Amino acid sequence: MQIKKISDGSSMTIHLGGRVDAVAALELDKDLNTTLNGITDLTIDLADLEYISSAGLRMLLKTQKRMDKQGAMRIRNIREGVREVLDMTGFTGFLTIVDDKKAKFSVSF
Repeated sequence: MQIKKISDGSSMTIHLGGRVDAVAALELDKDLNTTLNGITDLTIDLADLEYISSAGLRMLLKTQKRMDKQGAMRIRNIREGVREVLDMTGFTGFLTIVDDKKAKFSVSF
């Protein structure tokens, strides 16, 4: 897993790449426990994420719940394979997803 964090005051963007398996999810979760102190606007960019395990999904949900209390979180640039996992597990209903190609082309009547 690759992590790149860009912070600007109370805003932060985290770019995740590679694979978020059980070990990587645990490491990321520990890191976020301190990194998110004082952050009110969080964006997680998944453009380079190829795989996410159930532990990674749990970490995203935990982070979303935390950010709902202290500000806002959004996930963007989700690759097709990761999007399928989020859809199948129902996580798209819990996570705030933006810049999603699927959403851009959906039509409501």
